[in-house]
Amino acid sequence: MAVDRLLPTDEARALVELTREVADKELATRVDDHERSETYPEGLFTTLGETGLLGLPYPEEHGGGGQPYEVYLQVLEELAARWAAVAVAVSVHGLACFPVATFGSAEQQARWLPRMLAGELIGGYSLSEPQAGSDAAALRCRAERSEEGYRVTGEKAWITHGGKADFYALFARTGEAGDAATRGGSRGISCFLAPGQAEGLTFGKPEEKMGLHGIPTTSATWDGAVLEADRLIGEEGQGLSIAFAALDSGRLGIAACAVGLAQAALDAAVDYANERETFGRKIVDHQGLGFLLADMAAAVDSARATYLDAARRRDAGVPYSRQASVAKLVATDAAMAVTTNAVQVFGGYGYTRDFPVERYMREAKIMQIFEGTNQIQRLVISRHFAR
Repeated sequence: MAVDRLLPTDEARALVELTREVADKELATRVDDHERSETYPEGLFTTLGETGLLGLPYPEEHGGGGQPYEVYLQVLEELAARWAAVAVAVSVHGLACFPVATFGSAEQQARWLPRMLAGELIGGYSLSEPQAGSDAAALRCRAERSEEGYRVTGEKAWITHGGKADFYALFARTGEAGDAATRGGSRGISCFLAPGQAEGLTFGKPEEKMGLHGIPTTSATWDGAVLEADRLIGEEGQGLSIAFAALDSGRLGIAACAVGLAQAALDAAVDYANERETFGRKIVDHQGLGFLLADMAAAVDSARATYLDAARRRDAGVPYSRQASVAKLVATDAAMAVTTNAVQVFGGYGYTRDFPVERYMREAKIMQIFEGTNQIQRLVISRHFAR
């Protein structure tokens, strides 16, 4: 069921309609095969880039779409309603472009952004480490200055598109030996635009996940790999502030993906409820199930309104960090509840792979975890009140 969207311009309406056409043709027709076989959709991101869907929220002067975040997120939602793993990877690509687009020098932007925003270079985001998930200030991966630039040593974890991406927004600890002020804590972390392949960079085998099987998630080992000095984004020690600024936008991306997933589950449940009959009536006519569908619809609509409110604040240039955390929390919790209830609507069939709702339920779980767990979102929200 196509969502009746309130979009700000005719251009935005045409863009969403184009997204639906592309998603129906390129995503909906391939998702089952790739998710079941756990294979990567080769060539798909090239197609999305050629269609202009990978650089939408970035300036046209660098090859982006120049679209407000309010519109970009609704495009992500449409993608997620067909294939959540691909939509998440598109969101992560946008997250990986953020440091260069926002903190990069004019030379760095001119050199890299056009190809990134056109989808010629696909990006990943490399912040997490095995011992430092939510505690980003505890990073141990090191980038030591050398004659060639920076020599990187350490382990990274939970990289979406790991081993497949052409570049990574990499966060590593910098600082001269003995400089306690810059070597320790949040002030000692810097951001780099790292290449997807380098001597001394290896990736672990893809994680065996509950869902999102079509896009790999891997660890990475940096064993003295060299990055040129001009791959430092911003200043040394600015990395954590760059990471957190990017994550505010990234959380909105995940919120939109969660809403798309929940909408797909709701649509499947409504269709099934209008077909399945028990006790001589369609099950949608049974009040208990009808009320369940109503609650699911209310959760989807509320989550969508929440992420759109945060996006409009971002577009207006006003603070939106708290609202981004609220949107991520509300939307992903809603997706978990709605997909679980969709399985319930299908009864025993919902527990089989004959219908997609069991996949939706598995995919929803991770959305409560990545881009900051929902416990971290509650911490972020409560800290705003403490200020």
